[in-house]
Amino acid sequence: MRRSCSISLPILVVLSAIAYIYYTTVFIFIEGWFGLRTSPGLMNAVILTVTAFMCIFNYVIAIVRDPGLVPATFMPDIEDAETPVHEIKRKGGDLRYCQKCSHFKPPRAHHCRICKRCVLRMVLLFGSFVQDAQKDEEQIRDSTRTIYIISGLLLVPLSVALSILLGWHIYLILWNKTTIEYHEGVRAMWLAEKVGNVYQHPYDLGPYENLTSVLGPNIFTWLCPTARHIGSGLRFRTVYDKMVSASTMR
Repeated sequence: MRRSCSISLPILVVLSAIAYIYYTTVFIFIEGWFGLRTSPGLMNAVILTVTAFMCIFNYVIAIVRDPGLVPATFMPDIEDAETPVHEIKRKGGDLRYCQKCSHFKPPRAHHCRICKRCVLRMVLLFGSFVQDAQKDEEQIRDSTRTIYIISGLLLVPLSVALSILLGWHIYLILWNKTTIEYHEGVRAMWLAEKVGNVYQHPYDLGPYENLTSVLGPNIFTWLCPTARHIGSGLRFRTVYDKMVSASTMR
């Protein structure tokens, strides 16, 4: 399912940054250090090209792919034995209901203010001028120095921020949590400890099962954001399902 989207300023900034970093790295840095006709230069250029393609591909998919919507006919069944977990409001204990969409929320669904509904988850201009050779060489050095500075100002903060973001999402995947569920879990853990209980995240099936439930059972599709393995998005396997499966096998 696709959604209507428009090219906004943040999207243009991200694509421009990727294009600038790719161009300067391949045609200035790699060309200057190794040469694109050498084996090391060609290998580095190919690796960077594949990485840049995957970045843009995943970014475009994240923009145009519909995050999923709650069916208009969805109604939680509290008597369904196959759905032992029902998320409730923190205040009142009622089943979660979206006042803006006017329907109940399935497990792990939240209202998105950007989508306005509940959802289930970057040129150098070359000119030919006849100039003094020494002056031309100085201008080239100045231009290269400027490119190094701009690239550093882009790469250093981006590398730090993306490394932190990568580590954070690896943690979330291994614990089978969304960002909202993490913050809600911190509060739930505090409340449980307050009364002497132990809180356990209901969707934590263990590192391996958490990994496969998010990325899919086939390791060859983990880098493919179009793989379909999650299901309807209305129900997710929980620790209680795992306990029932273990007890029936005995």
